[in-house]
Amino acid sequence: MPEPTGLKRFLPPIGSPAYHVMLSVVAITILGPLGGISAAFMNFSIGFFVGGQVLAGILGSVVTLPYGPEGKHGANYMQTMAASVAGMCAMAVLIQAMVWLGLPPVPDWKMILFLTCIGMFGVGVGMLYTPVLVDRMQLTYPSGFAVANILRALTDPALLRRSIAKLGGGMLGGYGVGFASFKVAAIGAYGVSASTVGAGFIVGARIAIPALVVALIGLAAKPHLIEIGWLGANDPYRKIGFIISLGTILGAAGLDIVLILIEAAKRFRQQTPVAADPDWKRVNMVRLLLWIAGWGAGIVILGSQLLQQPVFFLVVALALVFVFVLVNGISLGISDWNPISSAFVMSVFIMAALGLKDPGVGLMCSAILLISCSVGGDMQQDRSTGWRLGTNRVNQFRYQVIGIACGAVLTVVLAKVFMSAYPILQADQFSNPHLEGAQQWQSAMTYKFVGAIKGITLEQPHVLKALWLGITVGLVTMVIRKLIKRTAAYQAFVARSGRGRATDFVVDAVLLPSPYASSFGGFVEIPTVLWWAGGGIFGSLYTEWAEKRKAAAAAQADALPSDMSTMSLVGGGLIAGDSLAALSVGIYGLLRTVL
Repeated sequence: MPEPTGLKRFLPPIGSPAYHVMLSVVAITILGPLGGISAAFMNFSIGFFVGGQVLAGILGSVVTLPYGPEGKHGANYMQTMAASVAGMCAMAVLIQAMVWLGLPPVPDWKMILFLTCIGMFGVGVGMLYTPVLVDRMQLTYPSGFAVANILRALTDPALLRRSIAKLGGGMLGGYGVGFASFKVAAIGAYGVSASTVGAGFIVGARIAIPALVVALIGLAAKPHLIEIGWLGANDPYRKIGFIISLGTILGAAGLDIVLILIEAAKRFRQQTPVAADPDWKRVNMVRLLLWIAGWGAGIVILGSQLLQQPVFFLVVALALVFVFVLVNGISLGISDWNPISSAFVMSVFIMAALGLKDPGVGLMCSAILLISCSVGGDMQQDRSTGWRLGTNRVNQFRYQVIGIACGAVLTVVLAKVFMSAYPILQADQFSNPHLEGAQQWQSAMTYKFVGAIKGITLEQPHVLKALWLGITVGLVTMVIRKLIKRTAAYQAFVARSGRGRATDFVVDAVLLPSPYASSFGGFVEIPTVLWWAGGGIFGSLYTEWAEKRKAAAAAQADALPSDMSTMSLVGGGLIAGDSLAALSVGIYGLLRTVL
């Protein structure tokens, strides 16, 4: 083996204990806290956060650059750990919600233990669904796709030279737009999001337009929804739309799961040999199930003994995790949107229907859903990156659980730091929406949590009706789609003519869109959907134009790999730039106040 040269001489060999120690130290002490500050700042200020994967991937690549192309796996390990820290830190809004609700404070050590148990449980459930969502369904996971391209480009000098203009241009544009949306009120009022546009670039019009269709249907149906009492006069459609959208995903996922089980049963009866998974992909399922059972038991024991929560509702919350980690994982895989607050609110409604009356119990038990869906989605997104790079899954799992443990501690610390630095964060904006300073610190996620908790004493039968409506729509849509698309005559029609391909596009985008794609239109406001759809339409138009030049591009010696398209690089750059903007604004604001 040739002796290492350059900076590589001073770095530990790949795979050695010292190598993993180096990666862990960098991720825990630098990348994780940076992402954590960014995520907590965004959740406290505007009510949603950009995942830490892209940001950590960029910074981690700097460390592993001397290793060359093989350094992409090390950078992936670091971003996995750092993103886990960041995702946990975003949950600091749970402590803010406790303050708004006037609940007695929970000792820090108890809160850290409880958060850790939930995070570990959520990681396990997320890994449980990885073979279905990542390997079988091969969902896009736009941010995971972006991270994979960034890691390949930044650790391979040859790829970097060929992609730097597209990736760098996207990052510069994303930073500029993201910074302006935080600092210029006129721009922020339009709901501009570089991350949303970038994700649209990656997934294309066939996935992006369905969300716009649903949002427009919701807008048209709003007068009727107000008339029947499902919405208030000034409520946006998404106040009930997110429940309908959750139902559509549940209906579609239920059908897909049944079909998967039927196919598995056929294979078992036929005893058809199945090729063994490659080493990087293998996971010990028995150990994983024991992991999930152990941490689930830990949640019930700690929650009931240390936090005095009812065992019944703790168990209900754990059961709901298995449903919503799957549903949210599908949404994240399609649209890059993980509706964790929707899972929280829906769990509150379900537990209220089962007799929940206590606000403290509602917050603590629904927090199990919130955190599990967040870290479970991160797990699946990280595995999608690893799937594209061929990164060892077991190692990624180990890095992620270390990040969860460290993130639980930092969550409590950042909650105290932010709420001490900005006293407005301690004021109950739900009861007093016009407080001075609330415009800069909207805390929209906390607002939803508190609103849902305060509504548990109200009779809301329309919520379950909306959920069943969504389940029915999702199930019927998927049945019709599968019947049409599996017909030989339809497949031949699509394959043989431009008219057939156009018809197939209209079916997918407008007439019978996949509930996995269309549900996004019920989760967010109209401006966000417009930016999402605009990015998707532009991305598809550009890709189609580029396809016409494909022959010429293929002849070039420096052509990029097929899965590193212009739109995926620019879109990934926009997501990365938006993350960097949030980080810089958050750190600057925090330091200015503290110092």
